[in-house]
Amino acid sequence: MQVTLEIPEDFAQKLVAQGQYPSRAALEAVALEGYRSGVLSAFQARCMLGFTTRYEFDGFLKAHNVWEHAYGLEDLEQDRADLSTFEPLSQSSKQQTFASQLRCEMSS
Repeated sequence: MQVTLEIPEDFAQKLVAQGQYPSRAALEAVALEGYRSGVLSAFQARCMLGFTTRYEFDGFLKAHNVWEHAYGLEDLEQDRADLSTFEPLSQSSKQQTFASQLRCEMSS
């Protein structure tokens, strides 16, 4: 879904960190609030932000001082339910996925 926001320039300058894209800042704010409120699971918020690992998401939460919603049993159960909706990858798909991830890591 694409959402367009109109924010007065003086407010936008206060809301968006120096050098950050406004669209990314808005996406992060929505994901953070969704996670804090419990509307989004850790897995859903992580996917929304494009993070591939829980470790990346934990670092993001730490950078934004999000401590009050620790990962618990309910989060684990929700993540397991979310994961069960995906079809397992075939062996060739796994190899292709690993190869593309490796290329991304090597290029950065």
